Amino acid sequence: MRALLQRVREASVTIDGKVKSAIGKGLLILVGIENTDNQTDIDWLCRKIVNMRIFNDENGVMNKSLLDVGGELLAVSQFTLHASTKKGNRPSYIRASKPDVAIPLYENFVEKLSLAAGKEVKTGEFGADMKVALLNDGPVTIWLDTKQKE
Repeated sequence: MRALLQRVREASVTIDGKVKSAIGKGLLILVGIENTDNQTDIDWLCRKIVNMRIFNDENGVMNKSLLDVGGELLAVSQFTLHASTKKGNRPSYIRASKPDVAIPLYENFVEKLSLAAGKEVKTGEFGADMKVALLNDGPVTIWLDTKQKE
């Protein structure tokens, strides 16, 4: 499971010209799922996301977590995070899960992340043509991959 965290001042997802979800200060999380992902990956990723100290303290040092600052969360499914670019110029998405596997894992991730954060996680819509807008704060962008956690 891969996640790209972006510390934002605000972010939103628009589908068919209508805003589906929007957050203020917090994290926009792009989530990619592959067939080998499981509950252990979800649990590790959720703990990491809510506890990672990437928000500034009173001295301007990244020393506070999402939990410390009461930040909001927006999770968007993003199969292209599993793009393979080794051959040619057209990425391959062979490692990305098909919807029958990815949707339940994504929904479980959102549920577990909500429990870990103690608040609702806003979402996009799996498989939809989404327009994602954000104001990256810093910028701070962090890459997490559960297959590289050790």
